[in-house]
Amino acid sequence: MHRPPLQQNSFLALLVLVTLGFLVLLKPFYAPIFWACAVAVIFYPMQQRLLAKWPNRPTLMALVTLLVCTVMVVIPVLLVAASFITEGLSVYQKLQEGRLDPSEYIATFREGFPLAYHWLERFGVDFSNLGDQVMAGLKSAGQFLGKRALAVGQNTFRFFIDLGLMLYLTFFLLRDGNKLIQMLIRALPLGDDRERMLFNKFAEITRATIKGNLVVAAIQGALGGLIFWFLGIPAAVLWGVVMAVLSLIPAVGASLIWVPVALYLYAVGEIVDAVILTAFGAVVIGLVDNILRPILVGRDTKLPDYLVLFSTLGGLALFGITGFALGPLLAGLFVAFWQIFIQEFNVEPGPG
Repeated sequence: MHRPPLQQNSFLALLVLVTLGFLVLLKPFYAPIFWACAVAVIFYPMQQRLLAKWPNRPTLMALVTLLVCTVMVVIPVLLVAASFITEGLSVYQKLQEGRLDPSEYIATFREGFPLAYHWLERFGVDFSNLGDQVMAGLKSAGQFLGKRALAVGQNTFRFFIDLGLMLYLTFFLLRDGNKLIQMLIRALPLGDDRERMLFNKFAEITRATIKGNLVVAAIQGALGGLIFWFLGIPAAVLWGVVMAVLSLIPAVGASLIWVPVALYLYAVGEIVDAVILTAFGAVVIGLVDNILRPILVGRDTKLPDYLVLFSTLGGLALFGITGFALGPLLAGLFVAFWQIFIQEFNVEPGPG
């Protein structure tokens, strides 16, 4: 139906305003919405295999897929997080009671590496009061946490609310994902072939980035925690989880933990343990990052390794922990849009 230009332009202006208002309304829930989309994309192939066997039960198959996702991903993550918090509180309590004194480790470092100690002092690192400053900071942190106990409880409650919303939305995305994508393809004015390519690129990069990075993080964290436990280093689970989180940063990652620990073992005279940790960290943990990450992330996303590195670091800086997935995703969409532009708009003129 042909409408006057004024009506058409007014409708489009209101459409933009209403859409922006709706996006602002959803702002508190961006994280659970994104992770629901990501989980649905990752488990979509499983949903399709189940539907191939039972095509008339989409709701039941979505529930089964969601249950598998919960058992395989959500529950293990919660258990590891609970262990991490328990060991973290134990270490904090030892610090508060004086059973763990940072100044002793600083003194050990000074005795084991006198040249490095003097070199750092020349660059303005004051080791004389560093232990007292660390203890004062920890006490202040304890007082702050005590005053913010209610806020911590509210954040915990918010976490489980977001988790519930994510699982709730994931169910509907698994069940009705195809219909939603077709509706978006009809609604977006980019051209159906472009929109399908972009949706496929979103699914491809999300699946590769999240699965690849999480697999690398889980393996490196598990290996790091295992070698710490084998060498008798306290709070092995705590440090394993920290290494898993840091391994989301390509290239350096877990080495930010095991290298200082290896140096400390060398400083206290435990040469064999230091050599074992250094060899294990450089060969086993390092190879996981250098071999698996490019295979699982770079190859599947069809992005160069350097672009994966910079987009991951940028995503972590801008969006926090979610950025390890959002960064490469935005980089992949950036590359896809420019590929479309080059193919369709930047055509070389013919001869003559």
